[in-house]
Amino acid sequence: MIYARALAGVAGLVLLAGCSVDLGSVGDTVGLGSKAQPQGLAVGDEPFAVRVGAATLAQGGSAADAASAMYFALSVTYPVAAGLGGGGICIVHDPAKNETVEYDFQPRDAASGGAYAVPGAVRGMALMQGQYGNLPWQKVVSPAEGYARAGFPVSKALADRLASTVDVIRLDAGLSAAFLDESGKPIPVGTMVTNPDLANTLAAIREAGPDGFYAGAVGQKISAYAASEGGAITAADLASAKAQVTTPRVSQMGSQYIYLPSQKTGAGAFAGAVVDHLARATQTDIGGKDLQASVVYATQQALKDYKVSDLPKDLGATGFAAMDNKGQAVACAVTMNGPFGSGHTARGTGVTLAKAPSSGAAGLASAFLTPVIAAPRTDEPAVLAGAGAGGPNGTAAIAYALARITAGDEILTRKDLRTTGVAPYDTVNALVCSGSTCVALPDPAASGLGAAVPTRKK
Repeated sequence: MIYARALAGVAGLVLLAGCSVDLGSVGDTVGLGSKAQPQGLAVGDEPFAVRVGAATLAQGGSAADAASAMYFALSVTYPVAAGLGGGGICIVHDPAKNETVEYDFQPRDAASGGAYAVPGAVRGMALMQGQYGNLPWQKVVSPAEGYARAGFPVSKALADRLASTVDVIRLDAGLSAAFLDESGKPIPVGTMVTNPDLANTLAAIREAGPDGFYAGAVGQKISAYAASEGGAITAADLASAKAQVTTPRVSQMGSQYIYLPSQKTGAGAFAGAVVDHLARATQTDIGGKDLQASVVYATQQALKDYKVSDLPKDLGATGFAAMDNKGQAVACAVTMNGPFGSGHTARGTGVTLAKAPSSGAAGLASAFLTPVIAAPRTDEPAVLAGAGAGGPNGTAAIAYALARITAGDEILTRKDLRTTGVAPYDTVNALVCSGSTCVALPDPAASGLGAAVPTRKK
């Protein structure tokens, strides 16, 4: 039952090291030793995608550029939880513009129903990057295209997810060819993987923007495949796929303003309920002086509010964040509504389609996407940008970090961040600033990466 899962996940607080990658000029980090403000920070569940985000920042990209580049890279290196066929939520905090906004591009049902969701992520990332990015669109998409065409080595993060999704992979020819060996077992860490069809799709997106995905040859192949499988994604569905720009929910904890997904979304409603219950728990001393116990209580109460009693082990989601040296911060959480989404790849595109939200428990995946920004004011840099994703434990873990930060505690190491306890299915990743020190903290129990781009020497 999900109540037991939430309690074990948050209260167990398993502390294990994540993996690291040598990034050369980009520092693999659980903290920045110098008090100099870094050029930028990136964090996420899959190391090679985080490397792309950090490299984007090193090239002068904004946090929005880096987050968009990480998403496209994840669609190649971590397709079990992020893909062109899925969707999600991002929150952007830009003190230079004195604003914090939300981009909602969750996967939705096709007009005629069916098992496949109408993808929203490409549209959402393009809109966000166009409004807050510094770099040309091509530079944001091309690293992912390079991974897909030239190949990438399977990371431990991906290998861990492949091991638990063999039954899904075996049902799709494209996924089987990419991720299973000749004996039908998941390929091991370090195995090189290419995806020429996906590379071609990313090339179309690079050249034509979102229209290269939703229209033209790629869109035709997606709708034709869906029709042949009874999935009902039409050309009209793809053409109507939009990203909404909205105002996130704002609340105050201590001296910080907390920005969560809008309460108009399931994600915002659940995260807001956790924060509200946590505030009451701490005010009334329900958890005693134990903040951890208060977070567990708040999460369980939120689950009761929404009558959630059971969930699949893996909802196919991931979260990531980026900060740049101008103070812009972006936190994103995306989902495929299940591991590898529907488990069906549209022929000739390399695009695995997300499950339709109405397909049973798949619809609950978006409720646990919890990108979060915490800042003293809208015109000041964030002190926290992060995301819980994958389930209620992810939301609980980011809520714990928020409570610590707003209470004035320092979170400068992975053990301070804590973990969901059920990684890699539910994870928490965060960028945290305390005074003049900023750190990138991946989930302690997962195999992600936190990376800092050192300040350039003058």
